[in-house]
Amino acid sequence: MNIAVIRETFNKQFGAPGAVFASPGRVNLIGEHTDYNMGFVLPGAIDKCMVLELKPNGTNKCRVHSVDMKQSGEFVIGQAEPPVSLSAGKENAWILFFYGVVEEMRKRGKTIEGFDCVFGGDIPLGGGLSSSAALECAIGFALNETYALGFDRYELARIGQLTEHNYVGVKCGIMDQFASLFGQAGHVIKLDCRSLTFDVVPFDPKGYRVVLINTMVKHALGTEYNERVAQCAAGVAAVKTKHPEVQSLRDVTEAMLNEVKAICDPLSFQRSMFVIQENNRLLTACEALKKGDYKTFGAKVYGSHEGLSKDYGVSCEELDFLVEQAVKYDALGARMMGGGFGGCTINFIEEGKYEAFIGNATAAYEKQYRITPLVYPVVISNGTARVE
Repeated sequence: MNIAVIRETFNKQFGAPGAVFASPGRVNLIGEHTDYNMGFVLPGAIDKCMVLELKPNGTNKCRVHSVDMKQSGEFVIGQAEPPVSLSAGKENAWILFFYGVVEEMRKRGKTIEGFDCVFGGDIPLGGGLSSSAALECAIGFALNETYALGFDRYELARIGQLTEHNYVGVKCGIMDQFASLFGQAGHVIKLDCRSLTFDVVPFDPKGYRVVLINTMVKHALGTEYNERVAQCAAGVAAVKTKHPEVQSLRDVTEAMLNEVKAICDPLSFQRSMFVIQENNRLLTACEALKKGDYKTFGAKVYGSHEGLSKDYGVSCEELDFLVEQAVKYDALGARMMGGGFGGCTINFIEEGKYEAFIGNATAAYEKQYRITPLVYPVVISNGTARVE
């Protein structure tokens, strides 16, 4: 995002300048549908951000302007009801991110005064790069710095997550906020979703580029997501008959699951086995990255897609088609990224083959589906920070 645009707009809207903060979107290299099973994920912050300028205004009002939406909104600190209702539609719904972060901070005993803010970003909306989490983290970080509230980055991630839960109506995990706040250039984050401890793992594949291709389709998810959660829970319940100490699939080995195959629903067994294997793939991929073994890393990424498509059943024809295109161009690795049934593939492409891959893969996709996919090249980058 061009900071000059934010600065210029803030000056027109509110006058004297404030401080400028940026918070990135994220990609997840491997580890899908493992978060709600208390497993591991491997996200990294990217070079596409939400940017905001913020300054106290000496009142009890928060006045906010969106550059991208060309909308303004406001609310009074401490007002009992949210400034807009989700049930009334999406007009100005973005103000709920500001209201939610402020309220979550107030719940923790912090005093926040009125402020003026302008924000915008270059994270593609609906591209699976977590623009909402980036905005929450930018708001939280900016308020924390401006009012010296003393929150650490762990708590800011939790505040962002609870804003989604309590004010935006999305029961998300914490991976997106965590990646935005803790990101480091040239590194990805092996996040333990059970303990929220993490390791920083080097990621700098020389001669390769990371690119997402958006299928531009989103098949109706319906009850599929909740079904997967229930099937995993059923797998845990079956294992507990022999291993009562087990709390989640994170605690289960392949051998333990095979012990109860006879009493486990076949689909629950299949889904649960995928989660166990996906965690193992991620751990192996991390060890490979630490050794600079990108060939093994790429193989695990392909294995992740195969499991997501065949065993977990959350891919779709369009995603599989794009991964097949990556294979044709000898991609280091490629897979669907996100919840599934549409969205993006993440691809690790050799620099010398990048242009040919993008040109031919997008042309083939458009010919096959009569849809023009969007392409998002990304670079693993630093997390949320003050920039001016």
